[in-house]
Amino acid sequence: MAMTGDSPAALSGKQKLATGIGLTGLFILILAIANVNFPNKTLFLTLSLGLIAAGTIIFANDAYLGKHEGIKNDGVWFKSMTGRGFWAWILGIALTLFYIVLYWFPQYLGLNSDGENTGIIALFDPLSKLINGGPASQWFVYGTLYTLAILIFGYKFILKYRHNRYEVIRTFSVMFFQLGFAFLIPEILIRLNKPYYDFKNIWPLNYDLFAGYKIQEFLSAGNLGMFMLLFGVVSIFVITPILTYKYGKRWYCSWVCGCGGLAETAGDPYRHLSDKSLFAWKVERWVIHSVLVFVTVMTIAVVYSFLGDESKGYLLTKDVFLWGSALLLTIIFALIMIFKREELAKDAKIGAVSYFVIIMSIIGINYFSGNYKIFFFDAYLLRQWYGFLIGAAFSGVIGVGFYPIFGSRVWCRFGCPMAAILGMQQRLFSKFRITTNGGQCISCGNCSVYCEMGIDVRAYAQKGQNIVRSSCVGCGICSAVCPRGVLKLENGSRNDRIRSEEPVMDDNVDLMDLIRESSK
Repeated sequence: MAMTGDSPAALSGKQKLATGIGLTGLFILILAIANVNFPNKTLFLTLSLGLIAAGTIIFANDAYLGKHEGIKNDGVWFKSMTGRGFWAWILGIALTLFYIVLYWFPQYLGLNSDGENTGIIALFDPLSKLINGGPASQWFVYGTLYTLAILIFGYKFILKYRHNRYEVIRTFSVMFFQLGFAFLIPEILIRLNKPYYDFKNIWPLNYDLFAGYKIQEFLSAGNLGMFMLLFGVVSIFVITPILTYKYGKRWYCSWVCGCGGLAETAGDPYRHLSDKSLFAWKVERWVIHSVLVFVTVMTIAVVYSFLGDESKGYLLTKDVFLWGSALLLTIIFALIMIFKREELAKDAKIGAVSYFVIIMSIIGINYFSGNYKIFFFDAYLLRQWYGFLIGAAFSGVIGVGFYPIFGSRVWCRFGCPMAAILGMQQRLFSKFRITTNGGQCISCGNCSVYCEMGIDVRAYAQKGQNIVRSSCVGCGICSAVCPRGVLKLENGSRNDRIRSEEPVMDDNVDLMDLIRESSK
């Protein structure tokens, strides 16, 4: 492909200047990591973040403004950075190493719990003291850089897709929720001596919501703490089902979620790298639902352990909670198998029965044996393992670090338990679907190539078949890149949704043809 394809267009003079400006800002951060002690941290932090933002904005303006509207994916497969070339691997390794240090070796970033911070964390101390009143932590540094990435690459995304109103609005939404609800509000709550709380982070994505230490924080924070706890519960059982019924999982995964926000903005150049094979789809379903089972059992174990120590002070005892949880899961399983059985594929039915039996067996065996330890381990040790394997290694190191190699939605496809729950609701109950007009489809393959969730959209479009997939996050890119207007995102009556017992996917799809067409 490198020999036969067209060479990528060279950077313009303005783009080279913008790249230099951005790298200068990044170099200041690298110097801080190397323990260079800047005399005026406020000045150099402002200079660093400002140069990174300015460089990205200037580059985006030159790349997209002044040109006709429309998708600009010119030669993405022939560029080293977006075609799994040398620089893609370098970036992937650098991101992976950064996440490893961030999660497990923050002392190398300058974190000092016994004294003043040094390194890059010390560089962020002035901003941290301004917002939350205290010195920075590795999580404050990460949150700041994460938010900056969504904002500046969100601007780039808006310019690129400015012809599509849906893409522009949802990108503004993601930027708003990340800046306000995920970054500023939680930090301001800390300044007010209130529990750190991200209102948009819903269980099971927020797997610490029902941890003992978190519940104690809520109970000790008065009315505001009780509101946070109740809001978390209402979000799970009321807000999430209603919004997913009306709009599908896109209301969260593409409009609110920070993980999805980074994937859509900073990860946009890598969306075409997602695996479209049938094998990947099968692995995805088993892995993501296994994670959901893991976090469900872990949460039951954590709450059960908390009530086991403190049940005398609450109306909800540990036994009532445990069997109430078992009853709730049984009711949900029974209702799905009774009323939605025909909408489940064969392996989905097998998986549902298997997971249900596993959960009930774990609860029953541990209770009747008198062990009182779900999974035969201490509940909080189980939570630590989940935090290490899923919350850190999967969502961070793999989920973001592997953007340049496996695409931008690895975590969302294979690991996010929130995506699993919303996906089931979308597949079985939601009014959302993507309608297709098969008569207009010219089989260009753009929709399949740029589907970050690995869905072979073209196969549906060729048959004129509505797309109702649990993995679809409703990003709308398939519709945005379609040159014929074949695809349309709709919230309609469930009666006109075309059901497919098995997904329309073909292991023999010629992705080389899709790639060549998309790169023209």
